Amino acid sequence: MSEPKNNIAPRAAVGAVSKGRKTTMERRSFFSWLAVGWIGFAGVTGGFFTIILRYLFPNVLFEPPQSFKIGFPDKFAPNSVDISYKKDFNAWIVRDDESIFALSTVCTHLGCTPNWLATDNKFKCPCHGSGFRMTGIHFEGPAPRPLERFKIGVADDGQILVDKTKSYKWEKGEWENKDSFLKV
Repeated sequence: MSEPKNNIAPRAAVGAVSKGRKTTMERRSFFSWLAVGWIGFAGVTGGFFTIILRYLFPNVLFEPPQSFKIGFPDKFAPNSVDISYKKDFNAWIVRDDESIFALSTVCTHLGCTPNWLATDNKFKCPCHGSGFRMTGIHFEGPAPRPLERFKIGVADDGQILVDKTKSYKWEKGEWENKDSFLKV
C-alpha cells in the first residue's frame, strides 16, 4: 500500500545542510553570538563614556608653592650657595659679601638644570656646557644671558621669603631692583 501524499513539504531538520552550507542556525549558537554582540556594544559604550568622563575631570597638576620661606639671614654663610632648595623649589640661594638672592635653576640656553660645582665656584650646565658664576652671570658656553633672580624679601616673622611669581632679568637692568636681592 502506498502512503498518502499530502502537499505539505516536510520540515527541514535543524542544522540541515543544503549544497554544502549550513542553512539554519542552532538556537544556542544564536544566543552565543547575541551575547558576544552585546558585550562588544557594552565595551565600546563604556570606553566612550570613560573618555567623556576623562575629558570632564582632567588630571590636576599639583605644583610646589610659588612663595616659600627659607630661614633667617644668619643661616647662610658669606660667599656660599645653598642647593637645598634646588629639588623642591627650583631655586638656589646665594649669599655674597653684601647680599642674599635667589637664582633660578633653569639654564637660559635650553632650559636644562645646571649643577653647582663648589670646587670650581661656578654653575655648570651638563647639557651644552654653559657656565655661570656664583652671581648668575654667564661666562662660557652657548647661554645667551645670565640666570634669572626671584623676588626675595623678609617676612613678618623675620625669615627670608622667596617669591617665584616675579623674576628679574639682568639684561633688562632688573637686578638693580630692591626686590631682587636682600641686603645683609
